[in-house]
Amino acid sequence: MQGVIVNRTLIRRSQKVAVALSITLLCGGCGILTSPDLNPKGPIAHAERQLLFDALSVMMIVIVPVFIMAALFTWRYRGSNAKARYTPKFDFYWPLEFLVWGAPLAIIVWLGVFHLWPGTHRLDPYKPLPSDVAPLQVEVVAQDWKWLFIYPEQDIAVVNELAFPVNTPLSLKITSDTVMNSLLIPSLGGQIYAMAGMQSRLHLLADEEGEYWGRNVQYSGKGFADQQFHAIAMSRDDFDAWVAKAKQSSGALDAAAYQALAKPSSKVPVTYYSGVEPDLFDSIIAKYAHGHDRLAAEAAEAGHEPAQP
Repeated sequence: MQGVIVNRTLIRRSQKVAVALSITLLCGGCGILTSPDLNPKGPIAHAERQLLFDALSVMMIVIVPVFIMAALFTWRYRGSNAKARYTPKFDFYWPLEFLVWGAPLAIIVWLGVFHLWPGTHRLDPYKPLPSDVAPLQVEVVAQDWKWLFIYPEQDIAVVNELAFPVNTPLSLKITSDTVMNSLLIPSLGGQIYAMAGMQSRLHLLADEEGEYWGRNVQYSGKGFADQQFHAIAMSRDDFDAWVAKAKQSSGALDAAAYQALAKPSSKVPVTYYSGVEPDLFDSIIAKYAHGHDRLAAEAAEAGHEPAQP
């Protein structure tokens, strides 16, 4: 009798713990409503969110019936239900096999061939965005553990702050002066890798003014967690004022200043440079090109086509 009482007490306590854990898990998902991935501020992010929602909607065709049937089967085949038919030798039923394998296969084919494949190719990050406004050109360099943004047309550079006019296409040329990084501004679009000796491209646009969060999402060492930056979409007048503010800074980003900046450091405050060494971005890429040049020369001597970076 005492054992029964103890078991009931444990069951009641377990139920309370289960309820508390369930509430905690449910509350843990509340933040998703304010996630930048689900609150896009530009056409690329809007299109990516729609791809996600479309894929989830189709997958619900399988997921929802599974949960419903799990509950129904648990209730119907409970131990106290004498009406449930007991068939221990059941092992095959054509209609059920067709449903279990056919429905997921059809969903995978539709998602892969007719939806996600063409959808993601329409969002090619290298493709310029259609607009009547000329794009703003920005050269991006990933460093340990900070981001350098060079504005060649404005002849300024900024550390850990990317400013641009709202409703103006943003054309980013991206490279790395260290290990591989990955740039992501979730409110505006998807991530793109930054690799030493190579140049990747990303085209974004913000249709609302605001300050958005950006960061490196590719682990790159001990300062990785702090490698973040501010992406600020502002009016054209505010952007012009921001450029003027940067030009008033005392330092220029010449070769010596860049070498000092490139040293590993984290939690670097926003820093403005009033001028930039000519062709600095190209020279950063060229630092790592000698290996490819050597391989290309060896391949040419051997009569083979060199591999492209």
